[in-house]
Amino acid sequence: MLKSKLLDGLNFNQQKAVLHTGSPLLILAGAGSGKTRVLTHRAAYLVETKQANPQNLLLLTFTNKAAGEMKNRMGEILSSTIYNPQSNSLFAGTFHSFSCRLLRKYGLKIGIESNFTIYDSDDSENLIRTLLSDTHYTPQEFKISSLMYYIENCKNNFIMPEIAATAASGFWESVAAKIYVKYQLALRKNQALDFSDLIFQATQLLTNDKKLTEQINNLYKYILVDEYQDTNQTQYLLTKLLAGPNRQITAVGDASQSIYGWRGADYKNLTALTRDFPETTVINLEQNYRSTQTILNAANGIISQNKNHPVLKLFTLRSSLEPIHLYIANDEIDEANYVCQKIKDLESRGLAYKDIAVLYRMNSQSRVVEEQFLKNNIPYVLVGGLRFYDRAEVKDILAHIRYVYNRKDDLSLGRLYKSMGKRRTESFVGGIDTIDKNSDSIDVLNSALNLSNYMSKFDSTDEDDARHIDNIDELKSVASNFPQLSDFLENVALVQNEYSLQEKNKDKTKQTGVRLMTIHASKGLEFDAVFAIGFEEGLLPHSRSSMDAPQVEEERRLCYVAITRAKDFLYITYTTHRLQFGKSSYSQVSRFLADIPQDLLKNDFISQIKDSDELVYDSSDY
Repeated sequence: MLKSKLLDGLNFNQQKAVLHTGSPLLILAGAGSGKTRVLTHRAAYLVETKQANPQNLLLLTFTNKAAGEMKNRMGEILSSTIYNPQSNSLFAGTFHSFSCRLLRKYGLKIGIESNFTIYDSDDSENLIRTLLSDTHYTPQEFKISSLMYYIENCKNNFIMPEIAATAASGFWESVAAKIYVKYQLALRKNQALDFSDLIFQATQLLTNDKKLTEQINNLYKYILVDEYQDTNQTQYLLTKLLAGPNRQITAVGDASQSIYGWRGADYKNLTALTRDFPETTVINLEQNYRSTQTILNAANGIISQNKNHPVLKLFTLRSSLEPIHLYIANDEIDEANYVCQKIKDLESRGLAYKDIAVLYRMNSQSRVVEEQFLKNNIPYVLVGGLRFYDRAEVKDILAHIRYVYNRKDDLSLGRLYKSMGKRRTESFVGGIDTIDKNSDSIDVLNSALNLSNYMSKFDSTDEDDARHIDNIDELKSVASNFPQLSDFLENVALVQNEYSLQEKNKDKTKQTGVRLMTIHASKGLEFDAVFAIGFEEGLLPHSRSSMDAPQVEEERRLCYVAITRAKDFLYITYTTHRLQFGKSSYSQVSRFLADIPQDLLKNDFISQIKDSDELVYDSSDY
């Protein structure tokens, strides 16, 4: 047989993965190793060699963007290299879209009508609120978001309502399980499913109906799944059911890029696959096409410290342009100014702003960077999030303070009614005279929060709530910088005015601006230059994870993801002092910095550090 054009430009291991036949295949694909190309070329090769028709292939991934990219690539490959009138019958989509299609067609077998409604998070929240009220409990006793998380977690782990109710221990969990039972009954009554339900019910459908499963197995003979390290237990079970007796499953993943444990993702599914399919062939893709070797050596140094999952050693043929820059800043403003200076240097060297990214662990870190960008006329785009002063909790706290400052501000009062309700707002207004608006801004802010009991809305153990709390704490830091309440409010207004000016150039900025985002949001992206800021204990690794070994490993994977987003230039920063919770405190350099070989780092000019020994980090302290 003549060599397929589908192998052109592929390295040896990539070709092995494309050509593999017979046994299940696990492709451990490192960052920037061309995994999507390999997956799509493998699927196309199955069609080219007539092992399958397009309708026999099922390509699954996690985001609509990734699914669209796979489908487009498959369309281009099949139309350019293989004439096949059935090309349009190929399914490449998300777990959710596939499950939805399955349930629309066969859901009646388990009592789900084809015209079911899909509830979004607001719909689910309102339904749970009603059910909680029916059981005579309040959202103060049982936080709605915590109940939603509990139910989603049950579905992600394929735990039926009645099993959850039987296994529940303790008062809170017993009530949560009862709500779960009532919630599922209400969904069924309304002929509705939430997003977790789509995959949960599709898996239940195939588990219960062996005949249908056999029919699906006969249709989809080859299952190809991207980002397998991000599957939860229900998704893993679904892929096993889909593989069925054909056992023709191809899974692509990288445990080192598993950063969604808090969302139910379980990187152990990579090893579970080889346990449940012991005949699986494993192929490693370790050649990186994105980053320089210097950047990869830093990434390898960090991730090699993880011991509980397979670790690939990435290499590249790309030469390094320069070492990794390390900057130790006095504080977060010095850090942001350094970033601004270096971005202007890069721009003068020909790099476009849009090819530069600033990555951080916590959303709240964006505030100082945003303000310094505005002062330095550097256009930016916040990816996957709202600008600091546009975040709901920040707007709520500002409404508190503005109303304390000006009792005639009906707009701020209206926001308080909307965010806190009538009873709590009237209680706040009734006691507002106890707050001295001539006190320091931070005291006014804290007094207002205490009076309204606003913080009771949040549960610090909930991941989403913790981010809201972080933003409120960051606002306290702003307040501490402007003791006079009028100065504080004026500063906020000036920054918001800069927001408005940038909003007028939104379309242009979207095309040209520096990308600001959390490390989580950066996964799957790449940039010519990356600034990884806040390399400090409490930030990276996060304080909520720093004493738990498995969570520290996930934080290390997060650090690895940040570094491997960079193609040519990488800048790492940390501060000696950082303003948090309205108080300045000493910062401790991240333990992860010690994992980077020191000869890869170039210390940028550091006037405030006289003793270079302060760079030494002893990981034995932890």
